[in-house]
Amino acid sequence: MNWVYLLLAGICEIVWAVALKYTDGFTKWVPTVLFGFGYLASVGLLGISMKTIPFSTAYLIWTGIGTVGCIVYGMMFFNEPVEFWRLFFITIILIGIAGLKYVSPES
Repeated sequence: MNWVYLLLAGICEIVWAVALKYTDGFTKWVPTVLFGFGYLASVGLLGISMKTIPFSTAYLIWTGIGTVGCIVYGMMFFNEPVEFWRLFFITIILIGIAGLKYVSPES
């Protein structure tokens, strides 16, 4: 179950990072509230997942999910470039996440 919490924490990290883009310096209340909720949920779920998942594994997977999610969101909604090398390195991040899950003592 802690892996599910970690996945949800990563998704919430994407939520707060994207919401941060829309806060306009925290002057727009809806994205600001979404940012706050996403941030608290993300960190809270990360903490819960660390009950059985090693700290370094959980943190790396959490940031990896957030990183890949934000890159993909940027490509889809902010017209950021979709190039071979970007996709190549995203794939390497995903392989690293899967590898850490595979070798984790709590798999």
